[in-house]
Amino acid sequence: MDKFLIKGPSKIKGQVFISGSKNAALPILASTILFDKPVTLYNLPRVRDIDTMLNLLKSLGSKIYFSKNKKTIRIIKTKKKKFVASYSWMKTMRAGILVLGPLIAKYHKAITSLPGGCLIGARPVNYHLNALKKLGMKYEIKKGYIYAKSKGKLKGTKIKFSNISVGATENSIIAACLANGKTILKNCAIEPEIKDLINFLKSSGAKIKWIGRRTIEIEGVENLNGTTYSIMSDRIETGTFCVASSLTNGDLIIKNVNPKIIQTELKLLMKMGVKIKVSENQIHIKGPKIIKSLSNIETKEYPNFPTDLQAQFMVLMCKAKGRSVITESIFENRFMHVAELRRLGAKIKIKENKAIIEGKTDFQGAELMSSDLRASVALVLAAMVAKGESIINRIYHLDRGYEKIENKLKKIGVNIKRIS
Repeated sequence: MDKFLIKGPSKIKGQVFISGSKNAALPILASTILFDKPVTLYNLPRVRDIDTMLNLLKSLGSKIYFSKNKKTIRIIKTKKKKFVASYSWMKTMRAGILVLGPLIAKYHKAITSLPGGCLIGARPVNYHLNALKKLGMKYEIKKGYIYAKSKGKLKGTKIKFSNISVGATENSIIAACLANGKTILKNCAIEPEIKDLINFLKSSGAKIKWIGRRTIEIEGVENLNGTTYSIMSDRIETGTFCVASSLTNGDLIIKNVNPKIIQTELKLLMKMGVKIKVSENQIHIKGPKIIKSLSNIETKEYPNFPTDLQAQFMVLMCKAKGRSVITESIFENRFMHVAELRRLGAKIKIKENKAIIEGKTDFQGAELMSSDLRASVALVLAAMVAKGESIINRIYHLDRGYEKIENKLKKIGVNIKRIS
């Protein structure tokens, strides 16, 4: 099993090119089940979750053709009607549930395994099931599988989500595209990745529009046309590299990204003393000599501070002058990285859903264990600024969401090596 060997401390300098967004690509890929004509996608990130989704699509009857650099794919549906999403593809990826909506909308029948993914809380699928039920889906859960069907086409309706859910919003948008009549979705998630999904579907003839800040109207159509689309850049990878430069008193130019999608994070970094210059498709980050603490930041739904950057910011707070506090309001079990950061010397106390971080930590290299995707990258950041060698085990978590991160880090000054 692969590990990372990192020798610190590092100082980051240079340029990094941000990959396509995993969290935008996954629902877009799932939605291609709706299409009869070919779809071409550019700027696809080459990460394990994407490979898993592509294998899932192949098992459901799609043919996938790659360009030479593997960043562009062409998806062509075969005439075989397959509607079973097996456990073998769903067990490692939460986003597998996103094939349920398009399968029901297209074939009126689906058998999908309950999904896997990171062990960071309940992340219930009931929001998905309740919304699809309102569109006309009937289901039962047996032996770890969802057995679902509908009497013919789904029917447009009004749905108000009891909690803001990115995945349930995406599943409902995709399913409603082929439903009879009009669907109104209220209390929707408004992440940039959802807007990317909508833009993709509209490029193929879907009738979708925003009629309020968190309200979407979808007029069902008979079918979708083939299309060509470029996936947005990854805002979590962008935020991770912003933290990396800030952490090391670095000087980093981050390319292939729209700065507008991480405005909240950039404002927080500026409060911590980071110098930031933005232009149309890049961000220039200069880390401060003295990092300022933050009294309290709280993870919330977009456009607020994202839970997917909580662990990375915690590492930055460990190096700040003074005490910082993070409140985790999205997932109930997302401080699993804290124990590993303590092994490096971090002084962090957990009180329910709050982490109290004492700053000015001198990290010392140690052997560490990854627990989930974002926690893994936080350990990489901490090891970068630690004195001496660190080994990070179970980096398959990282490979799920970061494209060749060790190659990108090497190019900007980090002494990192993948070992077996």
